[in-house]
Amino acid sequence: MIQNNELIKNALRNLKIEALNPMQEAALEAASKEKDVILLSPTGSGKTLAFLLPLLMTLKPDDPTIQVLILVPSRELALQIDAVFKAMNTIWKTCCCYGGHPISEEKKSISGNHPAIIIGTPGRITDHFSKGNFNPDTIHTLIIDEFDKSLEFGFHDEMAEIITQLPGLKKRILLSATDAEEIPQFTGMENTVRLDFLEGASTEQKSRLTLMKVISPSKDKIDTLYNLLCTLGSSSCIVFCNHRDAVDRVHKLLSDKKLYSERFHGGMEQPDRERALYKFRNGSCHVLISTDLAARGLDIPEVEHIIHYHLPVNEEAFTHRNGRTARWDATGTSYLVLHPEEKLPEYIPVDIEIFLLPENAPKPPKPLWVTLYIGKGKKDKLSRIDIAGFLYKKGNLSREDVGQIDVKEHYAFVAIRRGKVKQLLTLIRGEKIKGMKTVIEEAD
Repeated sequence: MIQNNELIKNALRNLKIEALNPMQEAALEAASKEKDVILLSPTGSGKTLAFLLPLLMTLKPDDPTIQVLILVPSRELALQIDAVFKAMNTIWKTCCCYGGHPISEEKKSISGNHPAIIIGTPGRITDHFSKGNFNPDTIHTLIIDEFDKSLEFGFHDEMAEIITQLPGLKKRILLSATDAEEIPQFTGMENTVRLDFLEGASTEQKSRLTLMKVISPSKDKIDTLYNLLCTLGSSSCIVFCNHRDAVDRVHKLLSDKKLYSERFHGGMEQPDRERALYKFRNGSCHVLISTDLAARGLDIPEVEHIIHYHLPVNEEAFTHRNGRTARWDATGTSYLVLHPEEKLPEYIPVDIEIFLLPENAPKPPKPLWVTLYIGKGKKDKLSRIDIAGFLYKKGNLSREDVGQIDVKEHYAFVAIRRGKVKQLLTLIRGEKIKGMKTVIEEAD
């Protein structure tokens, strides 16, 4: 069996994964053959592993050239894939390429680190090609993750241009969370095997998902949303709005009511988006207000509630929003906040149960965790172990006081128990971390 391959066994061990799901097993088997692969599977089903594991059988260990190109529609998805591959702890290196930071840094990383895998957005990859920053001739495998989303975001021309510049391409793998009616000709996919895991998984997910209606007396639904969030307490919730300015408005109005939330949309600077996601993932924020940007391509585990503040623009958006909860074996609830004049679209059942809000739900307590910002990162040779050791030794913290640690290129985030933060900041004032002076403060 392919899963008995030693490299794959080591990768799964490093990821602390005991067994693959049926979709991943089928993808691993199909990717080992000569044919190209089209994999259709819902968001949250584990597609990242399904296309990363087969690479361990095709990557050459002593080849300093770029062998694999992974195209993705967003920087968050690029970083997520990069993090999963690094956690597999193989001998191969990667490089992430996306807008929002200097292209010169990526060029330097490519020439200095000799990555085997480039993970990037189509726009940034075409920039590298036009500047001749790396040789595309050596790339033998092309993976396009969230292919449908890439087309939706308008990357058709960039992807077509990229593929024409890959003369050594031997294998293509396309992954999508929706079934495209037709695969565009520019992909060059002719001899393909198609794996469709959409229908069964969708039916299974729906059985674990509860739909509820919440009636708002007024068209401005902010008071109803506030009451709903108070009722849900410390549970993790994503509130979906249809536009960026609506996200900003809802976030501000909730802040005015002293209910803590973070916002997330494409108009924000990359560090602000990363910080918001990190706080939501590590439990130092329970409520994320977002556009549909958060509906796909992000690893946000254990979301208990989805709230549609605005009705989704179409059935596909509704499906992907709800796909953020009730993942794997978990259950979840999706709330539609409606005023009496709003009509449900045809794809949403009309007989949804109404969720009655109590009159005076208490405001949720502050999260158990607080996120600290550290002004040094991977470029400064700072690791998770360095940060944990510093906090234990200089900050007098126990292992139970330190939560998730995430080290970026130029900075890091770490979750600390709320009750320990004040004491910690006092103890470490003026202290150096790994011999370096840096800013350590509560993340805004």
